[in-house]
Amino acid sequence: MTTRERMRMHGLKKMRTRDVSCARASLIVSGPPKCERETCERMANDGPGEWYASLPPVSKFWFASCALSTIGFHLNFVDPRSMALSWTRVREEWQVWRVVTNFVFIGKFSLGFAMRLVMIAQYAVSLERQTFTGRTGTADFITFLLFGVGVLTPLEFVVPSLAQAFYADSLIFMCLYMWSRENPRARVSLMGVVRVGAFYFPWAMLLMTMLMGGDPMPDFLGIIAGHAWYFATTLYPAHAGCRTLVPTPKFARALADYINSGSGAVHAASNAVQPPHTRYFAGRGRRLGGD
Repeated sequence: MTTRERMRMHGLKKMRTRDVSCARASLIVSGPPKCERETCERMANDGPGEWYASLPPVSKFWFASCALSTIGFHLNFVDPRSMALSWTRVREEWQVWRVVTNFVFIGKFSLGFAMRLVMIAQYAVSLERQTFTGRTGTADFITFLLFGVGVLTPLEFVVPSLAQAFYADSLIFMCLYMWSRENPRARVSLMGVVRVGAFYFPWAMLLMTMLMGGDPMPDFLGIIAGHAWYFATTLYPAHAGCRTLVPTPKFARALADYINSGSGAVHAASNAVQPPHTRYFAGRGRRLGGD
């Protein structure tokens, strides 16, 4: 086993013990009031099954994949070591699935596991429903996630010391960062004591992770990926007066059409109640003024 492989196995062990349980749970559960309230109301009125069916398609697939991978792990159907990102295995043994599976394993059953699912249900769902809207909304959200994958997975070649075995936490935190950028004036309660603007929420969570002895690197990488997207799709176009640097590719549109053809009415209904997104720069990976 190479030194790099040993580092990855060490990262896997760290992931199993890195739950920053109490502090992170308090932060997330008291997170965006509107998202949390809507989630609780839907689950109370319709039940968990109806609530899950009402989720937008991409977030629903991600949520289910993370849950099923952990269930499979506890039933001994899934070995996390075969899901971890290892470019050596990808190149030499053609285990290309690792590029994807490292984004859907968020650890064993624990409070931290539950909180990560809550983060997907709150922040990823909120982005897909309220930010990435319109006819190309699903395709734009797919592009957003793929951009995160493209920023995170090559880290082994750029800065090997920052490489992780799993990037699911970082991708989730990227969604949280973008939610904070899209809702900077929202107020978030930290541990039920202090209320801060959503703009500072990712940094507050990062600080709490450090104070509780957790590994802040996955969260920090998520912030980097999220800001890279925000810069390429919002800040730079606004400054330079040009189109977004990350246009939505045709294959993402085709994939979105296929997904929506299967999810159909439920996804359409969930998006129909959302107000139109009127900001000129919405931070989405598509041409400004497009559909």
